[in-house]
Amino acid sequence: MNAPEWRKGRLLVASPQLLDPNFHRTVVLVLEHSQEGALGVILNRPTVMTVTDALPEDVLAAFVGDEAVYEGGPVDPESVIMIGEYLAEFVPSEGAIALGTVRVVEPDSDFVTLPDQVHGLRVFGGYAGWSAGQLEEEIEDEAWIDCECEPSDIFTAAPARLWHDVLDRQGGQLRLVARMPEDPSLN
Repeated sequence: MNAPEWRKGRLLVASPQLLDPNFHRTVVLVLEHSQEGALGVILNRPTVMTVTDALPEDVLAAFVGDEAVYEGGPVDPESVIMIGEYLAEFVPSEGAIALGTVRVVEPDSDFVTLPDQVHGLRVFGGYAGWSAGQLEEEIEDEAWIDCECEPSDIFTAAPARLWHDVLDRQGGQLRLVARMPEDPSLN
């Protein structure tokens, strides 16, 4: 068997048959993927909590303001993962997601200077995780649709439309899937 394709920096779009409430109609950005497993964050589940409410760093909270904290996934919901779109002159070498200037913001970052270095920031509580081989099996079982990620997907102003928008831009049959009602029996 050939080595699986590593999907770091790609999107996993939940197929309509994935009914697990943790992932139904979600779009997950894969942050890490290796032989040991995979880790990602759900991009289309904003919560009612704001960054100002959630983060102790006053300077960072003031920069992001009333932006929602996103439910990153069911694993360790108290953990925080931040993704920033850095200005070209400040792109750190670590935390790469394979999307140009988009990086995971390291926990030991200088939060006082961070607002001067990024022009987009998204905060996630928790993450999605897969053990070794689990994600590959789920993709083979057609639970996930593997898609290319665009930075605008991460920082979308319309997260409720993201599942539809990503599938729609794939064209073909996936464009039809994007237009499926949540409950096809109501069609």
